Amino acid sequence: MEEDIKKVKEELEKTRSQLYILYELNKAMRTTLRLEEIVYIILTGLTAHEGLSFNRAILFLVDEDAKKINGFMGIGPMYMQEATSIWRSIEQQKMDLYDLIKTYHRIKEETVKPKFMEYVQSLSFDLDEKSGFLYSALWERGTLHIKDDKATELKGDPLTIKLQLGEFLIASLWIKDKPEGIIIVDNYVTKKPINEADIRIFNMFVEQATGAIENSRAFEDTLIKAHTDTLTSLWNHGYFQYRLDEELLKAKSKNYPISILMIDLDDFKKFNDTYGHIQGDEALRKVSEQLKKKARETDIICRYGGEEFSVILLFTTKDEAFNIAENIRKNLAENNISGYKFTVSVGLSNYPQDGLEKDVLIRKADMALYKAKREGKNKVERAF
Repeated sequence: MEEDIKKVKEELEKTRSQLYILYELNKAMRTTLRLEEIVYIILTGLTAHEGLSFNRAILFLVDEDAKKINGFMGIGPMYMQEATSIWRSIEQQKMDLYDLIKTYHRIKEETVKPKFMEYVQSLSFDLDEKSGFLYSALWERGTLHIKDDKATELKGDPLTIKLQLGEFLIASLWIKDKPEGIIIVDNYVTKKPINEADIRIFNMFVEQATGAIENSRAFEDTLIKAHTDTLTSLWNHGYFQYRLDEELLKAKSKNYPISILMIDLDDFKKFNDTYGHIQGDEALRKVSEQLKKKARETDIICRYGGEEFSVILLFTTKDEAFNIAENIRKNLAENNISGYKFTVSVGLSNYPQDGLEKDVLIRKADMALYKAKREGKNKVERAF
């Protein structure tokens, strides 16, 4: 009898603890609307000792345009040795849930990411039946508990091979009657069985996570609309500033170059005064179309203000950026736009060659642009 009472008390304490962490995570998720931060909070809550205590948590998101199911983030150990090291560090530092969440921005800035996170982000599956169980699970509503015979049956499946899955839970995230992603949790290291109480709390967690991701997506859609220039349909100045901050963080972490172009239409005021502002607006739209035609898929083109444009060139050295800028300059000079031959002056700077911080890179690109203007226009100048 005493043993039964003890067991009931332990179960009640575990349930109380799990409900408390769900409450705390809801509070934490209300502190941000950025998708990657929301996901980190969700997966941390699923794996932290102070949370639901699964060994690993993985999120895949659907990319309908590319017809892919991509690994977005994974939290947990890659190997037993790494798990022991992580958990010992957490215990020694007495890290709670919020301490773990605070580490996210530090992780983003580090050159070497956690191995499991990097591995998950390298995974990509086709959005069709060839992807096996991952694709079929995407269309299931509710949590699937994979164990025993079903786990044996899936041993040759692409998902279970890549993640070395044994017993695990998998739940599709449905947003507006469409599956948008999948969460997977398991006890890869400890091999601890997953019980009904774990599943019950996990289901509650998935429901909250779905709502949080939906809110985050809505926020990002709003952000896109707010950051789109209404005249040219390019990104606007605010988005340029925001995106350059984000991309520089990634570049510092992964050690790759970024170049910036500042592009100004030569003598545009003269064109406006001669032909009027309606023709001027039409010319800006057509120039924007030419810039988009010449852009690579990874280039981020923005209307910086007035007749000035900016371009963020990812994974691009200073010499490569110069060649791209020259192609832009020549293309515009050779095209007749609104019955007029426009030319542009371009200044460029490069991370890390010309500076490590956003403001320095923008200032140096601007200085190069005005040097091109002073030296006769229709010219590309590098930062100096």
